[in-house]
Amino acid sequence: MFHKQHPPAGSRPGTLVISDNALPPRITAMLYTKDDVHVHESADIETLQTLRAQPGKLWIDVQGLGDEQLLRTLAAEFKIHSLALEDVINVPQRPKTEEFDLHQLYISRMVKLDERGSVDIEQVSIFFGENFVLTFQELYGDVLDPVRQRIHQGAGPMRKSGSDYLAYAIIDTIIDHYYPAVEFISNALERVETQVMNDVSQDILATINRMKRTLLDLRRGIWPQRDAVNALVRGDSPFVSKDVRVYFRDCYDHAVQIVDVIDASRDIASNLFNTYLSVVSNRMNEVMKVLTIMASIFIPLTFMAGVYGMNFSDMPELSYKWAYPALLVSMLFVAGVMLLYFRRKGWIGRTAPPADD
Repeated sequence: MFHKQHPPAGSRPGTLVISDNALPPRITAMLYTKDDVHVHESADIETLQTLRAQPGKLWIDVQGLGDEQLLRTLAAEFKIHSLALEDVINVPQRPKTEEFDLHQLYISRMVKLDERGSVDIEQVSIFFGENFVLTFQELYGDVLDPVRQRIHQGAGPMRKSGSDYLAYAIIDTIIDHYYPAVEFISNALERVETQVMNDVSQDILATINRMKRTLLDLRRGIWPQRDAVNALVRGDSPFVSKDVRVYFRDCYDHAVQIVDVIDASRDIASNLFNTYLSVVSNRMNEVMKVLTIMASIFIPLTFMAGVYGMNFSDMPELSYKWAYPALLVSMLFVAGVMLLYFRRKGWIGRTAPPADD
């Protein structure tokens, strides 16, 4: 279920809540120009101040939110508003974008798909302003290696463009990584669709429910991002140039497409759940039909056995030698006639005949 870190009711704005499980921050700084790239692992505040004074674009990536003092110092260095820092630390927030005096804030939900097919979703907060991009992540590791490689390769407009293009590349990469997760679930739904008609075990039901939950989490992550990207496309933020808005428009198309695929997959998952219930109900009906037919056959046989099981002396047929086999033959005849009747009605052995038959 949804669980958000939040301060006690009535706390002043900007109050931060650091989780006990939050990881110590790791800061990686990447300073690049049209001609060169410099990467600084485990950077500190002094290193960042030095890099900011140098020409070029600066990408500071913070992974881990477990040091409040360091995060406040970093926010002060980049003049991040206390409410914006609260959105970064008190996760999860609904994906959105907001404009501040010196930077634009974009909050995203990043999807990571591991080798086992497990989907992890974490918040990524992106600040971009004049010549800098600042990203905050909850956990170590991300899906942004393609962006780093593009910066190192120097191909395309990455190094030549401003920080808004780098922000676009990060957001676009995060959104595009929804595709493998959605594709994995879609393929899993196809496999379940072929199994559900033959297998009504609890494992199938658990699989369907798990995929429905994952699709719901994915939709919660991508749906508001669609609106946030659209706000960057159609807004008048001074931190997004006219040339980069074209790229954000393509990013918006990707988000819309992912939402459509997720909605279609959710419909399939719901239909599979209903199909599972129908299969279970049909199998139960078949069992009940067999039991009812068996009971119907034995009702007249029980009646015949009960009649001749009564202890009356004035029952002359009881003294005949052929009475016992005659009774057995009569029982078999009645059972056979009933079976033929049930078969002709289509209750057993074949489908029911047409109504005009």
